[in-house]
Amino acid sequence: MLNTFYALLGRMKYIDRWCLMRTSRPENLCEHTLETAYIAHALVLLNRQRGGTLEPEKAVLYALYHDCTEILTGDLPTPVKYKNESIKTAYKAVEKEAQTALLSRLPVPMAEEMTPWFTPTEEYRPYIKAADKLSALIKCTEERRAGNHEFDRAYDTLLQAIHEMELPEAEQFMMQFLPPFGMTLDDL
Repeated sequence: MLNTFYALLGRMKYIDRWCLMRTSRPENLCEHTLETAYIAHALVLLNRQRGGTLEPEKAVLYALYHDCTEILTGDLPTPVKYKNESIKTAYKAVEKEAQTALLSRLPVPMAEEMTPWFTPTEEYRPYIKAADKLSALIKCTEERRAGNHEFDRAYDTLLQAIHEMELPEAEQFMMQFLPPFGMTLDDL
């Protein structure tokens, strides 16, 4: 029997992000996912430097699958997705259906082992969420550097949301690693 799970994952490159925004360079879901995985890994490494016991490898896996349902749902803009509680609840149900549909494309034993990676545990959730937002903040930084003021408000909103998370590792990442994203290649 043919299984289409990985072929569908391969289509992440066709899912555009920031669909309601004018961008200087398009970003697809595949790019965002890889960047989110890098950042989640970094955040957990920073956590370990602070005495934490989280496993960086788990953070990477959670991040790799954090937006996979968008292969079937598309990327719904955040202001729409979280406009009110009823839309948020309905979208969560749609995501759950998409997850079930994706996992049904794997042999049962593999699906059972993959299921946990679609939903981070409570201890990893803030790191995956922060990595997701930091990736979006990086996109905003790059767009603003290109002179695209369309991303000014998104930048401010994301920055505030990250601060409100009160996650020391996210603050440390922004201080140490975010500024170079505004630099030229020669400066890097």
